[in-house]
Amino acid sequence: MKKVNVIGTTGSGKSTFSQRLAKKINAPYIQMDQIFWKQNWQESQDSEFFQRIEDVLSESTWVLDGNYSRTNIIKWRDADTIIWIDYSFCRTLFQLFKRTIKRIISGEELWPETGNRESFAKSFLSKKSIFIWFFKNYSHNKQGYSKLMYSSKIKHINVIRLCSPKEADLFLKNIEA
Repeated sequence: MKKVNVIGTTGSGKSTFSQRLAKKINAPYIQMDQIFWKQNWQESQDSEFFQRIEDVLSESTWVLDGNYSRTNIIKWRDADTIIWIDYSFCRTLFQLFKRTIKRIISGEELWPETGNRESFAKSFLSKKSIFIWFFKNYSHNKQGYSKLMYSSKIKHINVIRLCSPKEADLFLKNIEA
């Protein structure tokens, strides 16, 4: 396991798991959101985004945290493992809520030098609310990732599905660095 893409819906715990995995296998941790988002919540153009992904994935090992399905052809060309964090709807919603509140209170910058922070208005009152996105996409993502598990397009990749924090902890515990 040298080139890993951790996927899952927003709030599933991809980042936390990915950071722990990267440390365990001594690989760089790469967060796709950090590559995609510019200052003031400006989105990268696909051509720029794709090139930046190509650049960071040119390394011999990595743990890539993120979905962005339009990048699958790039991400999975050399990936040897996909780990799907597939926690229950209630668990994921709770984690998303807890994370969002923590970020709003702390005012932490999400990605260095972007100035991007979560706010109450952006998180709960905006048409682009992360919660609206979650409610619209949780089931769709689950169906898509379920199909992915058996797709012939990625038969060269080991796909692992983790359905609870206990499973994730056990998986990490059993990895030999």
